[in-house]
Parts: sequence; C-alpha cells; structure tokens
Amino acid sequence: MPVGVDSHLMADNLKLLAAGLLIAAGIAGFYFFADSPTVVRVLSVMGGMGAAVGVAWFTTVGQRFFAFSQESITEARKVVWPTRKETMQMTGVVVAFVFVMALFLWLVDGALLTFTKYLMGRGE
Repeated sequence: MPVGVDSHLMADNLKLLAAGLLIAAGIAGFYFFADSPTVVRVLSVMGGMGAAVGVAWFTTVGQRFFAFSQESITEARKVVWPTRKETMQMTGVVVAFVFVMALFLWLVDGALLTFTKYLMGRGE
C-alpha cells in the first residue's frame, strides 16, 4: 500500500475518533450543566453533535455518506405516490379486512370457550 494512502486512512480514523470524542463531550456537557436550564443542556448535546458532523464531513466516509444521501433524495423524487382516491380505497380495504378478521377471531374464541366448557363438564 502506498504511503499516502496509509496516512490518509490514519487521518480519517483520527478525524472519526475526534468526532466520537466531540459527541461524548456534548453528552458529558449535558450532565455537567445539570443545574443549568434545560435549553443549555440540550444545546450542549446539539453542539457536540454538530461539531462531530462537521469533523466527520471531511473524512472519506463522510463524503460517501453525503453522496449516498444525495442519491437517496434523487430516488425518492422518482417514487410515484398514490392519489388521494387510491389511498382512501386501500384504507377502506384494510379496515374491512380488520373487521372481518376480528369477527372471525371472536367466533373462533367463542367456539373454543364453549368446547372447553363442555370438556370440563361445565357446559349447559
């Protein structure tokens, strides 16, 4: 492996370690500022997370993640979403199916209860 590639991987690993430490520092700040208002505590965590994202952005993994997220947005725009009418029809089908299954399970439960009572000699 060329020397430049090895040092690049090492730099990425150090940046990711720094990002992890920034997250840990943000969480530690949440507990350190226990007597402070909640907004200060939450801002501590958000600041740590934001700084960690900023550091991770400059790694190879961060750049690949950004490219992946951009491609995901592009693919999501290609999705053909159902119309309101289709959504209402499918909702009606689901509600009807749930009703039929509830009725079926109620009948099976009643039949099993009657059968169990009969087997135990408590039937009427």
